[in-house]
Amino acid sequence: MNRFFTPQDPLEAIIQQTLKDHKVTNTKHIISGWTNIVIEVTTNKGTFFFRFPRNPFWSKMIVKDAKFCNYIEGKTSFYTPQMTLHYDERQRPFSVHTKIEGYALTDRIYHLSHTTITATAYSIAKFLKELQAIDLNTAPTEAKYPLSKFLKELDDRHYSTHLTEDHKYIKKSESQPTLVHGDFNLGNVLLNDKDEVVGIIDFCFAGIGHPHMDTSRILSRPTHPVFEETILSQFDDNQQILKMRDIWRRIDAGYIAHMRRAHPEIIIPKT
Repeated sequence: MNRFFTPQDPLEAIIQQTLKDHKVTNTKHIISGWTNIVIEVTTNKGTFFFRFPRNPFWSKMIVKDAKFCNYIEGKTSFYTPQMTLHYDERQRPFSVHTKIEGYALTDRIYHLSHTTITATAYSIAKFLKELQAIDLNTAPTEAKYPLSKFLKELDDRHYSTHLTEDHKYIKKSESQPTLVHGDFNLGNVLLNDKDEVVGIIDFCFAGIGHPHMDTSRILSRPTHPVFEETILSQFDDNQQILKMRDIWRRIDAGYIAHMRRAHPEIIIPKT
């Protein structure tokens, strides 16, 4: 029996059953969701995101995602999703969280002033340092999933060309791990209408790893040069950050190739 969801599943019925005390007024499929089928659901009691895993790998990881998000809730200066984990009648896991209002930094970064870009970079560095400072000792076991293990499994299950040397480097870097977001790209940073960083979303890759993995991740896709310069100024060992940035670019390319083969219906950004 499949432990994951497809677009042919009765997702609307599952949503209605999960929110049986709400009046659903609108549902919107987010067609850019790579790892899960993502549906934004508007009700009379607020707006929610439902995430239905696309394959067995993401079914396993969505449990980690929920545990991680709930553990770090309130431990940084920024909003993060508070997940509820659910199972349908076939015991397939899916998650629900309240929408955090905001605009993705991806959509705003080239419209910001020099001063605002700099302030945004400082806020992002603040979040990363706060995340790294959270005590690992009290974290649930699921939240301490090594990023190296996650990325190696992602590669083994999805890539046609494997990144063996990159995975060895990532694993070797984890001798003194901290909590990491794992997929800390511009699309997962939310700004309010004053262009202030207010929230961080999408912790599907989260776990423990070298703290520079998050710093390098946010620089691995095209961004404003002022933003990159300011981010790098907040951390030591820029040479390692840039090395890890190149590794992230290869990881992205491998997964994008898989998604284009397996899910042509999904919008994949050109990089």
